Amino acid sequence: MAIITLANGLKTLFCVLGCVMTATLTYTISIDGLPFRKELLTPWMAATLVDFFINVVPLATWVTYKESNWIGAMLWVILLVCFGSITTCAYIFVQLLKLSSQESLQDPIYHALLRHSSRDSLEHEGKSSSVVIARIVFSVLGFLMLGTLIYTLLTDGSPFRKELLTPWMIATLIDFYINVAALSVWVAYKESSWVGAFFWIILFICLGSITTCAYIVLQLFCLSSQDPIYLVLFNSGNRKRL
Repeated sequence: MAIITLANGLKTLFCVLGCVMTATLTYTISIDGLPFRKELLTPWMAATLVDFFINVVPLATWVTYKESNWIGAMLWVILLVCFGSITTCAYIFVQLLKLSSQESLQDPIYHALLRHSSRDSLEHEGKSSSVVIARIVFSVLGFLMLGTLIYTLLTDGSPFRKELLTPWMIATLIDFYINVAALSVWVAYKESSWVGAFFWIILFICLGSITTCAYIVLQLFCLSSQDPIYLVLFNSGNRKRL
């Protein structure tokens, strides 16, 4: 019963978060116009956008794995890039709706993460080098964000200044942290203890995509180079089922 409540709770959570971001976007456009203006692209806005889109990368990677064809995957990825956390929430909500009552009862997060074809076969997808490539890609992205953060601090000072909180910066931060919420649910599922999950979620909130990349790289190092890369999605208990 508790796990059924978890499935329903996640549906409610992401439905509410999606509605919050939709309302935020609509309100910001109504009071401040469209965001495609040069004066909005301050150094800290640029750094925030880099942070945001690096966090989109693991979400887009999961979507690509989940979708059964490249057209569907590309459509969702484009929507992720264009509409951010609205798409994230919509996609997760749809995946949760697709679960049967038995899947919701057993383990809703595991079944939402898992691709349908993987339920029918245990084939190893991708080449053995995929894990190594992913380690390199997320390491590079993490260092890119770290470099961006240091550079912006050195050239534009602290981000904790009132004049930086323009309507579009606030909207971007809300968008960013809704995606962080989605990633945090995954981390809570992955971690074996609440202390570990809480520690990583605090780092997600404070350091953004630097933590995202560091966490993913650490999880990738828990796999051998011969393992299928999709195993990184699952906790150690669920990996034994695949």
